[in-house]
Amino acid sequence: MSPVPRAPRALARTSAGSRLLALAAAWVLTRAVMLWLLAHNTLRPLGRGAVAREVWLLYQDWSQVLAHGAFPAHDTLWQYPPGAALVLLSPVLVPGLTYFQAFVALALAADAVIALALARAGTRDGRSLRGAAYWVLGLPLLQHIPLARYDVQVTACAVLALLTLPRRPRTGGSLAALGALAKVWPVLVLLGTARGRATRSAWTAAALTAAAGGGMLALLFRNPLSFARQQGGRGVQIESFGGTVLALATHAGWPGSVHYRYGSLEFTGPHVQTVAHLALALSAAAFALLVWWRLRARRWTPATPCDAALTAVLLFTVTSRVISPQYMIWLLGLAAVCLASRHTSQRPVAVLVALASLVSAIAYPGLYGQVAGCTWVGCALMLARNGLLAAAAVISFARLRRATHLEVSDAQPAPAGHRLPHGTMSPS
Repeated sequence: MSPVPRAPRALARTSAGSRLLALAAAWVLTRAVMLWLLAHNTLRPLGRGAVAREVWLLYQDWSQVLAHGAFPAHDTLWQYPPGAALVLLSPVLVPGLTYFQAFVALALAADAVIALALARAGTRDGRSLRGAAYWVLGLPLLQHIPLARYDVQVTACAVLALLTLPRRPRTGGSLAALGALAKVWPVLVLLGTARGRATRSAWTAAALTAAAGGGMLALLFRNPLSFARQQGGRGVQIESFGGTVLALATHAGWPGSVHYRYGSLEFTGPHVQTVAHLALALSAAAFALLVWWRLRARRWTPATPCDAALTAVLLFTVTSRVISPQYMIWLLGLAAVCLASRHTSQRPVAVLVALASLVSAIAYPGLYGQVAGCTWVGCALMLARNGLLAAAAVISFARLRRATHLEVSDAQPAPAGHRLPHGTMSPS
């Protein structure tokens, strides 16, 4: 084969450079808009200060408790794993800035790390810059919410873990564990690692990192497991699937009401506990479905770990008792990693996630009063958002299963008298 001429190669480098510059310009512009929205978040359409209040009131108060070597065990709003302490304390270490300013700066830094990692990965063979573009343009759909929650930092751990797993499984496993110490869901990014040495290396590294990190946090802070009690007491949040059902039930005469409990607006009244238990049962069913997929999968592509991570988080999101607006940050990040691979099966799912993020931002904070009041407008918004998420979850799992299922026509013919060994991978 003759070598590739230098001119086309130079043109390709120039084209890639232009696209990277365009992405950088888009990041700067969109983040400037997000900062402007955050600076003016006291306006009524932007939530009258509710979005930023979580940082300067709640997170800052917690950081003062954590600085004295204890978790806020008696605060019913504390529902986060021990690793969250490091994230909430980190703004205190930034010199020259208030806690709020430092928190936003660190959120922006994590956002930039994700964009840079996706852009760098997108220039490799078999990769695409679509993932970086999706993240840069998709995160602003949530307005200023990502800058006032620590989910961007956790998503950065998950994204870096997925991008690192193919070449350095141990590093990828450790990154996933660090994310899981702050919010449990990043452990799901290890679900799709290929069988064999990669899985053993990644899962072992994750277990060792989680054990070491958890042990260190238990030594540094008192009451490290207090979050579990608060989580167990949570009910049905108004934005969850169960909450949407109960909101519609109010129009049919159901006598329940909405109250502020455990840091969110939840339903109280007859049959709420039944709905909550049903959600837990559905989460268990989702876990069983993912285990079944893992055992039945026969073909791994370079995109399988990313696709499986998105599928798993979608399934657990739609079956959760709580679906807060910041959950969409996780899904946008995982969808971006999927789109960074040319082998992904999740392109339609990424579109649905982006649309669900847009509807979620319309509902909160601007029209959250409609959602809390269970008006027809609020119900319609939640039906649209949750319907998009449900469709995304179903399509995601179906496409993941199809992409990893070994068709008879794909299998290489086995010698006479022999069977294909369990777990044989088909040619890519």
